This record gives sequence, C-alpha cells and structure tokens, in this order.
Amino acid sequence: MAESLRDGEGEEGEGVLLYYKYADVPDVAALASFYESRCRALGLLGRVRVAPHGVNVTIGGKMSSLRKHIAEMRSDTLFDGTDFKLASCDQPSNEKIAKECGFTDLSVRIVKELVTLSSNPSLKLPEISNVGRHLSAMDFHSFLQDAAENAVDSKESVHQKLILLDARNLYETRIGKFKIPNMETLDPEIRQYSDLPAWIDEHSEQLRGKQVLMYCTGGIRCEMASAYIRSKGVGFENVFQLFGGIQRYMEQFPSGGYFKGKNFVFDHRISVGSLDGNILGSCLICHSPFDDYSSRCRCMHCRMLVLVCYSCQGDNSERYVCELCQRHCKGDRTLPIKNDDPMHSDFTSDSSESTAVELTSLDGRSTSVSGMSRRNGPSPQRKLRILCLHGFRQNASSFKGRTSSLAKKLKSMVEFTFIDAPHELPFIYQERPSKAEQNSKSSDDLSNSIQQPSTQENSKKRFAWLVASDSNHTEELGWRMADKPFDPLQYQQQTCGFEESYNYIRQVVSHSGPFDGILGFSQGAAMAALICEKQQRNHGNLDFRFAILCSGFSACLDTIGKGSIKCPSLHIFGHKQGQDRQIGPNVSRELVQLFDEECAMVIEHDLGHIIPARPPYIDQVKEFLVRFI
Repeated sequence: MAESLRDGEGEEGEGVLLYYKYADVPDVAALASFYESRCRALGLLGRVRVAPHGVNVTIGGKMSSLRKHIAEMRSDTLFDGTDFKLASCDQPSNEKIAKECGFTDLSVRIVKELVTLSSNPSLKLPEISNVGRHLSAMDFHSFLQDAAENAVDSKESVHQKLILLDARNLYETRIGKFKIPNMETLDPEIRQYSDLPAWIDEHSEQLRGKQVLMYCTGGIRCEMASAYIRSKGVGFENVFQLFGGIQRYMEQFPSGGYFKGKNFVFDHRISVGSLDGNILGSCLICHSPFDDYSSRCRCMHCRMLVLVCYSCQGDNSERYVCELCQRHCKGDRTLPIKNDDPMHSDFTSDSSESTAVELTSLDGRSTSVSGMSRRNGPSPQRKLRILCLHGFRQNASSFKGRTSSLAKKLKSMVEFTFIDAPHELPFIYQERPSKAEQNSKSSDDLSNSIQQPSTQENSKKRFAWLVASDSNHTEELGWRMADKPFDPLQYQQQTCGFEESYNYIRQVVSHSGPFDGILGFSQGAAMAALICEKQQRNHGNLDFRFAILCSGFSACLDTIGKGSIKCPSLHIFGHKQGQDRQIGPNVSRELVQLFDEECAMVIEHDLGHIIPARPPYIDQVKEFLVRFI
C-alpha cells in the first residue's frame, strides 16, 4: 500500500505527485513548453494538462525529482495556494498498468477543459469562481459527525437537512465511499464525469434547499460540479466540497474515519486503502469480497472497469458485462468464455463459405450484406453486425468491392452491411488531359477527373454523407463538367448535411438493425465519429458498441475536447506522410485524440488510402473485434 507523505518525509525512492490549479494562465503555450522541458529534465513521467484556466497534473518519478518540481512551481505566484499531493509508491507492477495509467512516457497537452464536465457542446459551463465552499478534512469530518449525531438524537430525518454527494464514477464508488450511520450517500452511478451534469439536472429537486456536501478523489471534479449546482440559483447556494478530496481526508484519518474501503486513484497505485482493511467491492461473477482493479478487466460493451476476482478471470479477462450495461439490457453474460467454447474457434477458418446478400433500403437504394454463411444449421457463434459507411463520391456497391478481402478474412466473425449515403452527387468530369499532363498528375488526381462517357446507363450513382455549404447536388444530378481542378483538401469544406444523414441512418438501424458497430472510410469515418459523439449526448438513440474509423478526419467536432468521445474505437490509417494522398496521417491522429485514449486502439500502416487486410494489420483488427463477441 502506498504511504501518503507530508513535506519532510520520504526523500528517497519512487513517488507520485498529483495537483491541480484553477487560475488564469497568461501564456498557455509557454507554460506547456515549460512543463515539457522541466519534467523531461527531471525524468518525470505521466500526464500534464494545461488550459487557459489552469493545470491538472499527475506525474511520477524519483521523490527527489518530484520535490524539485514542487519547489519550481511554488516559485511561480500562479501556483500560490496549490495543494501538492505527494506520495511514495513502487513502480508500476506491469507494463499494462503503466500504459493504461499514462506512466510509460510524459504527455503534455493543451486542452480546453481540465476535466470534461459535459460532452454536450451546447452546455454553458459554470463560472469557476462560483465553486462551493471548501472544507478541510477536519471540518468535513466534523460536519459528518454532527449530522450523524443529530440523526440519532432527532426524529427529523437528516436527509431533510443535508445531502452527501459522491462526484466519482461507478467503478470508483464500488470499492470505497463515505458511510455515515443513519445517512445515505447519493451515488449517481455514472460511467464518466461528463455524465454528472445530466444526473444533477434530473435530481435537482432532490438537491434544492439542502446543504450539499460533495467529495471526489482529489478535489478537482468537485470544483466544476459544485459550481454547476450553484449556477442553478435560488435553493442551490449551500454547496460544500472536501478540499484535497478523499486523499487528504485519509491522511488526516489513517484509520479511515467515515470513509470505508479504498480510494481509487488514476495512477499506477490503482487504489489506496486505510488501516482498517475493509473490502467494500465484490466480484462481478461470484460476488465474493474483492476490490483489486490491477487486472484491468473491462465491460465488453462500454469498456468500463469491472471487478472480477482472480479465480473467475480464467484466461479471458475482457468478456464481461458491467452492471450498468446489464441494467440497460445490453446483455447478461458476465461469465468469462472458456477455452473449449466454440466462440474461441480459429477466426481465420475457411470452413464456411462466404456470400453476400443484397437488401433493399427504405428508399430503394442498394444495401448489401456480406460475411453471411450459406451453411445450414446454427452458427457456432453470433457474428458481429457492422454498418459500413462508404467514402465521399462512392456507393455501397463500390465500397463492398473495395472491402471484399477484409470481409473474407473476417467472415467467421463479422457480417457487414453496406448502405448508400442520402446525398446523391452529380458526376464530375474534365476534359481528358494531354499525355504530358497525365505524366505530371498522380493516379489519385486522375481518378477524380474523368472523361464523360457516351452513356449514363452504365454509370453507378455516387453519394455523400456530408456536402459543402455551397453544394447544389440536389439540383444538378447527372453529368457536368468540373468548374475547377480537383482539390485534395475538399473534405474540409464538406460540413453540411449531417442531420439528414443521421436521421437516414436512424431509419436504417430501425429497419435493419440492431448493429453492434459502425465502420466508416474517409468521409464515412468522419460521419461515424459524429454519430458516436451524438449517440453519447443523446444517451443511446443509436446504440453502436464500437466504431472502426479508417482514414478518418474530424468534421464539425471543433467544439468538443480531447478524449470526450467514450465509444470504444479502432482507428486505421497510413503512417507515412504522403502515402495517403487523400487524408494525411496527422489529420487522422487529430480524430484519434477526440476519443477516450483508454478505449481507443490505433493501427498505422504503410499502404495509403485503403483498409489493409493483410498480416499483421488484420490480426490487430481481430484483436479489437474479439472484445465484443
């Protein structure tokens, strides 16, 4: 167990340092650069987030280096009053824990928010100056003690006077929380902090007129959350928060005080317990007492951490359904899959013959399903159903052809469904260039400037998910000559038409769903990312469990912060600058950063603007998909 330190203790060995500060940062880039250079000079690893309104830091290294870092920061008046939480600890027990907790390298990022209060860009953020009143660990304890004693002495319920609100995520509260005799703590049971405002909105009447005592791990989440409650006006003024969070409380009360169990932390310590050794958590499978997250078992649907004891983990630690997903009817399979289960058959087996079935969509457009088996009798496993979105100026049929090799390699795991986008485009042609011009153009440029054929009947329609604001695609179908040379950056102007495409996909899902995941290529990937973000805001109008984004880019997502999209995602794109002439790798990496890094997987290849189907890339795709079967 890690030992919490105060100034003057533990000069040697390894340690971890946590602190945050809300203050106006005069030069965000300069401060980020300072962190980058000084932390690397001191050999510190971890996460540093710098925003216009402050910093949030979790770093580790030698205790002597961490103390030097604290001294440097204290010399800057910007950090006056900052609570530097320093603790000694061992190095990460394994590489997986180090990687998940961000302790394999130093990551310094400039962000809009230190913690993402909400994924809804339309939500007006509260003023940080309107936070709840800070209570020291001793004052907080006295508050709880008085409330507990009054609850016993008075016939009036303590709930009529005081509410104790836990601002943490469900997986954190399952291993530790405050427990007051004759008093219940409100646990919002949220997957992520950005879900808290919606919970507060739904339970505002329960909070109105009460004294609300809030707490979290180290205090930062209570800052914005308490300000959000107070922003509701009359009846919401009396909001208090535990300064320094549970960590400072446990330092003040080593035996635990009113806090029972362990304090979940977001570094490689994983959790910190008190001296009493109480175990509040229980195994998801057998329900025996258990509170160790070091195995990093996750829900197969939402990727939230779950508690699975060592004896129940078996050899398959990723096939569990958390209590929230079970509650929302996403399945009740919580047992790990055994080695002899048919679902663990060789996924590259050719024992079943692959075929494709043509369906008809709601408006008569082509809808194609591949990866289905002609075999009679039950399938050895339920295949994942994936809805596929083609790129700009493509269609379902052409995209199915381009992914036929991928479908063949995944035929025992996946059933692909291809649909046309709702925005039909005119055919664009240019006069055939001379031989000299052809030699000077790339093949990608020539593929976008073709000579008008003699008949239209042999041509297949082309569609788009997003169109440019000045597009007149609905009025000029058929063939027309291009009015300007092909622009490889045209995708940056294609920002309109999302709602029509989104509503169309909702109809497809209602008619032909449900689907487990969504796959998008190029503009289709941009559309899929938008759907993931809207799905999160709308709490499941569409319910894709994962997204596969190939040669993707961000469209219309400028207002959301990094890591805001929590949908499990696989990102596939070319890693060498210039290999993909349509979408550069840096553009695809920017899209990756919008997804939660804890449930995002990246495959970089050297094959240009395609979806690779050869080893080792196809094996990595299977590794991602097997989590959801």
